[in-house]
Amino acid sequence: MRDLSRLSGMSLAGLYYYFDSKEKLLYLIQRHLFLSAIDLARERLKEAEDPEQRIRIFIRSHLDYFLARPEAMKVLSHEDDVLREEMGSGVTDLKRQYYRCCADILDALKAAKGLHCNSRVATLCLFGMMNWLPTWYNPRIDGGAEIMAREIGDVFLRGIYRMGPEARSVDQLPASSMGRPT
Repeated sequence: MRDLSRLSGMSLAGLYYYFDSKEKLLYLIQRHLFLSAIDLARERLKEAEDPEQRIRIFIRSHLDYFLARPEAMKVLSHEDDVLREEMGSGVTDLKRQYYRCCADILDALKAAKGLHCNSRVATLCLFGMMNWLPTWYNPRIDGGAEIMAREIGDVFLRGIYRMGPEARSVDQLPASSMGRPT
C-alpha cells in the first residue's frame, strides 16, 4: 500500500480510507476488468449470428481491451490466485462467465460445422493464444489489435476446422504428419 500511495500521489491514510486492504483493492481492480471485458464482448457480439464471425468478434474484443491495458492483463494473469474466500469466489465467477461466453460460441461453431474437438481444450487454447500475447506483443512490429485478432483467428480456426466431420484423431494420423520419424 505504501508503494501504491507513493506511485498514485495519494496519502497512505487516503488509500486506507477508500480501501481497507490491498486485497480489497486487488478484488475491485479484477472485478472491474472482468466486468468491462465481459460487457465489451457481449455488446460487440450482438452484431453477429454466424458462429465463425462471433469467434472473430470475441477475439478482437479481447485483444482490443487487453492490448490497450497490458498492465491489466498482468494483474489478471499473475494475481489470479491471491484472493481468498468471498472475493476470490467473486472473481472466479466472473472469470467463468467470460470463459463460458467464449465456450458457448465455440460450441455453436462446432455444431454448425460438424467439428469433433474437445470444447474445453479448444477454448483453453484460444485463451492461451490471446492471454500470452501481451507478454511478447510489440505494436511497432506486430501491428494493432485488428491485425493480431485476424491472425489469431486464422490460426485458431484453421486448426479447429481440421477437426471437421472427416477428421481423424491424432492417434490415427501417420507418424510423418506429426513431425515424428517414421
